[in-house]
Amino acid sequence: VEDGKITFPVKNLRFTQSYVKALAHVEAVGNVTHLLFRYDGKWPTHVPALKITNFNFTGSTI
Repeated sequence: VEDGKITFPVKNLRFTQSYVKALAHVEAVGNVTHLLFRYDGKWPTHVPALKITNFNFTGSTI
């Protein structure tokens, strides 16, 4: 995201911020949920999109 616009896709985003600190900065919650699985396929969970302020990624692969 550059200047508030999506410029190109990335995958394998890395972050070092804690989940607790991230959830403390939730600004909006989507009204549609998506089914996500852990890396090993266990415990599927329905989750909404979150808009989180002050969240920083430390690396990625393109």
